[in-house]
Amino acid sequence: MRPPTRHLEGQVTGVSLSNRRVVSSGSWWVHPGMRIGSVILVIWLVIGLFAAVQRDYFKGGDATCAKTGTVAVTVVAGPLNYLGANPKIKCKAPQPSK
Repeated sequence: MRPPTRHLEGQVTGVSLSNRRVVSSGSWWVHPGMRIGSVILVIWLVIGLFAAVQRDYFKGGDATCAKTGTVAVTVVAGPLNYLGANPKIKCKAPQPSK
């Protein structure tokens, strides 16, 4: 194993402690499982965004409460959209007083 190196900020890099390592960009401890979880989350949301685009949720000029909520829930549902989920949100925003 190579010896730890010090950067100008005084942080140690290259040290392995119980499957954790210090990253050189700061003093954050990064667990290897966090990286794969982040990748899975991004892929999940991209699939949901793709489903929203296929359903033409981004066409049209009016952005109502129901339309915005439906887009958000569709993106969060991710791959479940392709297993039959078709989330819809119904809401009424209060009208401004006259």
